[in-house]
Amino acid sequence: MRFMLILKATGYSEAGVKPGQAYSEAMDAYRRSLAEAGALLAAEELEPSSAGIRIQYSPGVVQPVFEAGPFVTGHGLLAGYTLIEVDSEEEAVNWALRMPVPQELGTFGIEVRKLEEQADHARNPMNRALEADLEDQLELLKTYLKETKT
Repeated sequence: MRFMLILKATGYSEAGVKPGQAYSEAMDAYRRSLAEAGALLAAEELEPSSAGIRIQYSPGVVQPVFEAGPFVTGHGLLAGYTLIEVDSEEEAVNWALRMPVPQELGTFGIEVRKLEEQADHARNPMNRALEADLEDQLELLKTYLKETKT
């Protein structure tokens, strides 16, 4: 099962304030431990919302509305995420509890969300590439067979 550990934005993260060196080293160690356990799929920090754009669609309105950041903190803003693959929600929560917390930067929130599962081949880019290659080879074979029959 795949889970996303969502790091909630704070006033500090929105202001671009980075936690100290100790936190950075702790996060690196945390990500290494996830990788060594075979659970880490991805981990990224996001730029503050001042570098973002929102696109909103309203019912009955053809054109979307664009809004440039910054956005109000506390309205679902994200500061980063870690994508993991584990066997259970309990294991995902345990990994979230092991995530370092920058104590010097106030309240810190992590949301644990399960991703909807798709067929393994649909989410694996290598499988999609192999399938496309096989389809091309099948088409070549069909063309060859048509040409040899005539």
